[in-house]
Amino acid sequence: MLKNIKEDKRLSVINHSCAHLLAQAVKHLYPNALFWVGPVIEEGFYYDIDLGDNVIKDSDLEKIEKEMKKISKDGKRIYREELSREDALEKFKNDPYKIDLINNMLDDTVISCYTQGDFTDLCRGPHVESVKELKHFKLLKVSGAYFKGDSKNKALQRIYGVCYETEQDLKEHLQYLEEAKLRDHRKIGKEQEIYMNHELVGSGMPLWLPNGAIIRKQLENYIYNKERKLGYNHVYTPCVGTVNLYKTSGHWDHYKENMFPMMKVDEEEFVLRPMNCPHHMLVYKNKLHSYRDLPIRIGEFATDFRYEASGAVKGLERVRCMCQNDAHLFVTPEQIKDEFKQVVNLILDVYKDFGIKDYKFRLSLRDKEDKEKYFDDDEMWDNAENKLREVLNELEIPYFEAIGEAAFYGPKLDVEVKPAVGPEVTLSTCQLDFLLPRRFELSYIDNKGEKQTPVVIHRAIFGTFDRFTAFILEETKGALPTWLAPIQVNIIPVNNEHHLEYANKIYSLLKDEFRVELDNREEKLSYRMRESVVRKIPYTLILGQKEVDSNTISYRKYGSEETINITIDEFVDLIRKEIK
Repeated sequence: MLKNIKEDKRLSVINHSCAHLLAQAVKHLYPNALFWVGPVIEEGFYYDIDLGDNVIKDSDLEKIEKEMKKISKDGKRIYREELSREDALEKFKNDPYKIDLINNMLDDTVISCYTQGDFTDLCRGPHVESVKELKHFKLLKVSGAYFKGDSKNKALQRIYGVCYETEQDLKEHLQYLEEAKLRDHRKIGKEQEIYMNHELVGSGMPLWLPNGAIIRKQLENYIYNKERKLGYNHVYTPCVGTVNLYKTSGHWDHYKENMFPMMKVDEEEFVLRPMNCPHHMLVYKNKLHSYRDLPIRIGEFATDFRYEASGAVKGLERVRCMCQNDAHLFVTPEQIKDEFKQVVNLILDVYKDFGIKDYKFRLSLRDKEDKEKYFDDDEMWDNAENKLREVLNELEIPYFEAIGEAAFYGPKLDVEVKPAVGPEVTLSTCQLDFLLPRRFELSYIDNKGEKQTPVVIHRAIFGTFDRFTAFILEETKGALPTWLAPIQVNIIPVNNEHHLEYANKIYSLLKDEFRVELDNREEKLSYRMRESVVRKIPYTLILGQKEVDSNTISYRKYGSEETINITIDEFVDLIRKEIK
């Protein structure tokens, strides 16, 4: 597992010191270089550099590393010096980036700089004692970055690197990064033609290609069938809503900055839908309900739009247009426990099906001091939070509490899953809500004939189909199980002239039940088989004269070098059982 360097005190100091070593080496090689900031991040460090007309490419990193090693061997000590504001402005008078930093410091800030040999940089530290301690480092990549992260400002160059105390630790880190590259769903998504992006459509707006559409449809069918068995009724609602809809729900006050801009059509003001709960409140309100009708479970595979900062957008994992596996359960107070338990059990059931084992439950609570973010009703919050604790304790599910992570209308249970590589991701969520039913004036008639307000449980098992697909692609390295794979069987005739007719016959037998492809290109057999492996198709059938004569098939399963010969009926039975 990759260490979080930013949270490790010793590694944080080493990496920040190494950022200065990088800057010193760059200054030696590019004397006119100016430096903005060089912070420590989870994966190491980076430095933003103004190189004027010079451009550093990835191929130049080795040259910079060589200079860093030379400086490290020289072993200069690192000295700290505190400066008055006037002295600091004088010392860095020829560096507009440092002048900007100094001018933006508070009056009581202690201004300090660090010097190692012929290089001095403004920094609050701390640093290692000597550059000799910085031996085990690696520069990883170079990219562009705007000064202060603002596209209106000058474009700088950002060099990323990492540094460890031992060669072994560095080696393990680099191996981890290689593994992460192999698992990156963006790479897999491109190779297997699962989704694409295009600047004409917009950042964070993925286009699901035919292979991706199959995966998504299989996931939808899977969870739809589970939900139907549990009494869910599914709906379709518009992916826009009026501003008044979100003012009624309270999202306009608490979530407006995360919405796309308002659009005016005729006399109405609309926004793209960021969530589905307001629509589902109105679906519930469409008719009168008795306590005998509850619980009512409304589900939807709903497309939502949220404004994510451009720097946060990432493949399918973090997008601006997403499809949620969403549902809202309308319950009586007495039904909260049982319904919440059912949701938790559904989450556990799904995780078991997908082999997800490394996860933890986070009980997200309000911050009592934050009266702006959270609806101010202590009794409502205490009741809701205690209900969730009771359920978790009764189910004997270990969890940890996170203050200030609740939704504005109620506490929630988030499931944080540890993927094969990278930081934890939140997939499933379940939220308890006493507020929105009040805002929409929802009601049911109780057993005494009196009007009561229902409680709402918001829940998403997959979270979004986008993020869940990204997660599964990275967990499997793109080698999806047969039931989920876009192409389940690839049929390859050894020789088209002699074996294509038989291959077509097998194709016709399989295509109505399975997702099958016939590769009859005029390419070498070895090339077509290798490509089938690269595409990670679960089953590849190789049909030659032996198979024609015996009316059988020979198959090779992905990940195996063994070729097995069986009858077509045996093969069909094999796949049916595997998919089931």
